[in-house]
Amino acid sequence: MSNEPTAFSGWTRDTLDNRIVNPDVYADPETLHADYAKLRHEDPVHWTEPTGYRPFWAITRHADITAVSKANDRFINRERTYLSPIEGEEWVRSMTGDTHLFRTLVDLDDPEHRKLRQVTNAWFQPGSVKANLETRIRAIAREHVDIMRARGETLDFVNEVALFYPLRVIMEILGVPREDEPLMLKLTQEMFGALDPDVIARSQTITRGVGNAGTGNAQVDLFALAQIFFEYFGKVIADRRANPRDDVASVIANGTIDGAPIPEKEALSYYVITATAGHDTTSSSAAGGFCELARNPAEFAKLKADPSLMPLFVEEAIRWSTPVKHFMRTATQDSEIGGTTIRKGDGVALFYWSGNRDERVFADPHVFRADRNPNPHIAFGHGVHLCLGMHLARLELRILFEELLPQLASVELTGEPKLSVGNFVGGLKSLPVRVTWA
Repeated sequence: MSNEPTAFSGWTRDTLDNRIVNPDVYADPETLHADYAKLRHEDPVHWTEPTGYRPFWAITRHADITAVSKANDRFINRERTYLSPIEGEEWVRSMTGDTHLFRTLVDLDDPEHRKLRQVTNAWFQPGSVKANLETRIRAIAREHVDIMRARGETLDFVNEVALFYPLRVIMEILGVPREDEPLMLKLTQEMFGALDPDVIARSQTITRGVGNAGTGNAQVDLFALAQIFFEYFGKVIADRRANPRDDVASVIANGTIDGAPIPEKEALSYYVITATAGHDTTSSSAAGGFCELARNPAEFAKLKADPSLMPLFVEEAIRWSTPVKHFMRTATQDSEIGGTTIRKGDGVALFYWSGNRDERVFADPHVFRADRNPNPHIAFGHGVHLCLGMHLARLELRILFEELLPQLASVELTGEPKLSVGNFVGGLKSLPVRVTWA
């Protein structure tokens, strides 16, 4: 293995390495996807040394991302879950004594991960999701289409529909009352938008010492945010143990591992990841799919003319948006990926958005096709960490557009959509559209 700089076509290692971790660049997809494409073609397993970060291997091809994801014994989660500046990692360790603020399914490895996942696994299987939730989700979708109609012809689809529909679904699953949804929306947006200036401007919890890539820029105080989450869901646990209901909150509160209750931090973290990831990822895919229908009248007409294409459209919306941009792994032994030796202890970043635009897998990957088939995207991950809520996300998206599209004659953009600032989880934060109701 060589860690010497690789010669690229007219751009430097420093520029590239800093760009692919820079949260601002994720709001500029044209630049980001150009960098991804160069890496896929010229150095798909790329030794990366960004300023202010621990170095790591950037994995950008679909096949290599899949190979790492399936090798869960050789590439583990618990050391590094996502890209964070050294300053941020040290701050988390100083505040918690651990490398993570939470202990969620994505932070843990087997056997802990497997045991935690089994607590709710049956609940999130496709048969259970469809049987238990389809009627309730359809009612929520109709309610939000009615809200959209009441707005008239012009609206911001993200801030008036896409944020609130999946929020209502996931809060109902967790048994959170409607009056608490504004708090949950604020917390989930701050969790994944901690570096977005618009989110920071709205936040009342700004840290003063934690910066982006060592710059010292202010961001949302994630430790304070975690404490608010833990306090809120601590009350939910107590309530569901005393008064269990037919919801995931009760399953988690009363779940056991090896005959004992789920440890407190793991239980609280279970609620947090369900509330945050279950909301933001679906919201981003809904907005991303609707945006491309507005950009491409032919795709809108195709889907309107043939509703049986809806499952394919849903998969394409997920591929296109890829709400989770990356996850980190750490090598437990020397391994070879894509012809490159990864040494024990090396960090590995799996760039899913790059893998989902891989020309070797997808024909015309930068073109949105509502009827793309096959569509082997990796937005839900692979291996033992395959997204637990993927069947729920698909159901939510399908039902929303089944209820919305028959009522629309047309949709068009009235301004430039804006993506959130952040290199971990994100999507559109603004989508101004004009709709004509059928």
